[in-house]
Amino acid sequence: MLQKQDQAPDFELPTADMSMVKLSDYAGKKNLVLYFYPKDDTPGCTIEAMDFSELVDEFAAMDTVVLGISRDTCISHAAFRDKYGLTVELVADVDGEACEAYGVMKKKVVNGQERMGIQRSTFIIDKSGRVQHALYDVSPKGHAREVLELLRQL
Repeated sequence: MLQKQDQAPDFELPTADMSMVKLSDYAGKKNLVLYFYPKDDTPGCTIEAMDFSELVDEFAAMDTVVLGISRDTCISHAAFRDKYGLTVELVADVDGEACEAYGVMKKKVVNGQERMGIQRSTFIIDKSGRVQHALYDVSPKGHAREVLELLRQL
């Protein structure tokens, strides 16, 4: 698990629009909020994505970009974004490399079967690429506002 002041693991992943983003794109320029979520178009993930989207201008005013990451495909992300009018950038980690690097993959029991899945988690990364907050196993409702408040305290 990542801790405060750890160097954030680098990544290079495609967005819903199939453009590539990487951690170094923001180095020295923007703070970054990475929120990892289990699956597009599910109830909790929709609440969380809509909440972050509603606050995207407030994050931008604090020099912060918000990226939502799941193991869904770019096509799934685009459909999810378009269905709900989401304004946060959604990033596809189909192979799970970023999920592993950030320590968000956990064993889950679903319908009596054990499998690996994403534990809803959020990371606030400053302009120097350091983790300022690592929040694991968060609840979707109201989480975006909590992250905004933590960012204000930096």
